[in-house]
Order: sequence, then C-alpha cells, then structure tokens
Amino acid sequence: MKNTLMTNKKLLLIIDVQNNFINHNTKNIPLKIKKLIKKNKFDYIAYTKFINDINSRFYKVLNYKGCIRDYDRKIVLDTGDNKIFNKKIYSAVNDEFKTYIKENDINSIFLCGIDTDACVLKTAVDLFENNIDVKVIEHCCMSHSGKKYHNYAIKMLKKLIGKDNII
Repeated sequence: MKNTLMTNKKLLLIIDVQNNFINHNTKNIPLKIKKLIKKNKFDYIAYTKFINDINSRFYKVLNYKGCIRDYDRKIVLDTGDNKIFNKKIYSAVNDEFKTYIKENDINSIFLCGIDTDACVLKTAVDLFENNIDVKVIEHCCMSHSGKKYHNYAIKMLKKLIGKDNII
C-alpha cells in the first residue's frame, strides 16, 4: 500500500545573483542569502542564471547589454552541487524547471534574489499560476534599480500572489 502521507519538500530558488546585477543597491543580498542557506531549512537549493545575447529581445528592444559576457553571468554565490537553471527570459518557470520540481516531489518554493521587480516577480506569478505554493523572502530580494522598484514589486506581489506569501 502506498504511503499517502505527503511530506512538504521545500526548494529555495535563488534568482540571478550574478555579477552583472550586483551594485550599491544589491551588494548586501549575497550575504543575506548565505545566512539564509546556513539555517538549513530547505530540502533543495537551486539557482537561476540569466543569459543574454545580441539576438534577444532584451538586447534588441530594451537595449540591454548586460549578462552577455561570461564574467557578467557568473553567479556570485558558491553554488556547490546545486542545480543551476540557465534562462533567457524573466521567469524560471519552464519545462525543465517543472520537471525538476515534479521529479523531486517539491511542493513549496521559496524565492529570493535579484531583481524583485523583474525576474523574482515574474517567476513568483508564474509559479502561482501553475498552482505551486510560492513564497517570496522579501529581505533576501532587491532590485538593482533601487529600493523604490523593490518596494513597488513587493506591493504588486502582495496583490498578485497574496500578502501571506510574502515573508
């Protein structure tokens, strides 16, 4: 008989903590995330890495030239043996990611990283719309554009995924 008792497996998804996004607004985020990881509250830890190129909409439409060079793409935290999801869009939610969470029976995802107003927000909304329990760890997120953008994003996230899902 199959055990129907389901354990709550938790994933900490660290979004785009890369050289390109570290500036005076975000410089404290890597240390905050390191402290969070040391608390050992998650069954899994994974990272996303934003990859840009000259053929992307980011480059062509937004004139965004970041994350093209390898140095700019480098994740500033020690990723160890943890999974890294390369992405060329705002969201981490794609078929590879959905397969990963299904294969590992993950049912709660905690988000942190950079940028609250772009990749964190889009990933959180996509997870919510895919009926996946998602929480955004507010103090471990920031926008490299500044606190104002971070605060706007948190306000929007409270509306879009529920205020109780911002922790």
